[in-house]
Amino acid sequence: MKIRLIGPQEDVSPRQVGPLRDGQGRTVSYLRLSVTDRCDLRCTYCMPERMSFLPKSDILSFEELLRLVDGFIARGITKLRITGGEPLVRRDVMLLLEQLSHRLGTTSLREVSLTTNATRLEHHAEELKRFGIERINVSLDTLSPETFAQLTRKDQFTAVMRGIERAREAGLRIKINTVALRGVNEHEIAEIVAWAHGQGFDMSLIETMPLGEEMSGRSGQYLSLQTVRARLAERWSLEPITFSTGGPSRYVRIAETGGRLGFISPLSHNFCDTCNRVRVTCTGMLYTCLGHEGGVDLRDALRAGTGQDAFDAALDRALIAKPARHDFSEAGLDQPATRRTMSVTGG
Repeated sequence: MKIRLIGPQEDVSPRQVGPLRDGQGRTVSYLRLSVTDRCDLRCTYCMPERMSFLPKSDILSFEELLRLVDGFIARGITKLRITGGEPLVRRDVMLLLEQLSHRLGTTSLREVSLTTNATRLEHHAEELKRFGIERINVSLDTLSPETFAQLTRKDQFTAVMRGIERAREAGLRIKINTVALRGVNEHEIAEIVAWAHGQGFDMSLIETMPLGEEMSGRSGQYLSLQTVRARLAERWSLEPITFSTGGPSRYVRIAETGGRLGFISPLSHNFCDTCNRVRVTCTGMLYTCLGHEGGVDLRDALRAGTGQDAFDAALDRALIAKPARHDFSEAGLDQPATRRTMSVTGG
């Protein structure tokens, strides 16, 4: 595959129009950018087994993705997380990550990180480190190969564990993200925490969210993290700490393990007051809130070649409309807040 390699800001006017602020006065400095809607797993809480993926013509090219990132950098974004789907399934994605690495230290961009399911991490860990990606999030909901196969509908547990080990050897900082699922993995959550901390990894627990009109029946799997936290507190000493990676996790330190544990609780404990992030899908659709349908299409501005003015105007329209909070509720788990699945929105 051939792409024209471009340097930071090459195709973006250097004009500064100020940082991104939403209608609530919050400064947005964190972009989560999906590079593909495709994934090699089919996690039951994330996407239907027979998923319809987007045609290639709808997906932003690498050059368009780079221009988009530069446009956000010009508006004060300092932190970029690459997501999917599974980002490492996109062909030649390492070329894109190499180009993004050139923005580190030469622009206001301070961090590029990655969320992955780790199925292909074994083959890319050392290169990720070389490109200046210091930190990755790995989605892992169980330490049981049998439960993994049931949850993901794929037999990839061994590949995932090899990928995690290779990333650790490469010197990447790893955080394990685990979705708490009633009747599925709730009995092993403490075991996963102990394993992660024993490996030197941070960990975050996540409540399942009502996303995707084809994803019904979530109320049966929903497990409040308030319940999980109370159970863990019976076993360990949980000390609240002020540590933050810029995301929604509220962290504690576990005295007995010495490790950090985050709680991402959009239903049982809303965290929207400090939201500093937006998401852009692989098609260029900007969503300012995970739990709302409203968004702004940036692809037209990118493909029309109208420059930074049109791009800025689209960003400002979206940010003004960014809601104060999402509408997730424990009572509404079987009524999706959005038609989009998480895989389409981008983690």
